[in-house]
Amino acid sequence: MIIGNVVGNVWATRKNDSLTGLKLMIVQRLDVCRGEEKESFVAADLVGAGIGERVLVATGSAARQSENMQHSLVDATIIGIIDEIDVSDES
Repeated sequence: MIIGNVVGNVWATRKNDSLTGLKLMIVQRLDVCRGEEKESFVAADLVGAGIGERVLVATGSAARQSENMQHSLVDATIIGIIDEIDVSDES
C-alpha cells in the first residue's frame, strides 16, 4: 500500500465503460519517513476523499479486490482516508 496526498481531480468524458461512475483523483505519493513527496498518479476513489486529504492507496491486483471493481481497468484505488501517522524517530 501507498500513503499519499490527494492533489487534484481527473475528468474524462470519454473512457472505458469499466470506469463509468468512478471518481478519479490525482495522488502524490509520500515518503513519510523522509518527509519527501514523490511521483503523482491517478487512483480511483472508493471512500470519498477530497483534495488535501492524506490517503491510503492499494495498487496492482489488490486495487480491484472490492466487489464492484473486479472488472475495472484500474491499478490504484484509494481505500482509506488517514487520520494520523506516527513514525518513530529511531533508526
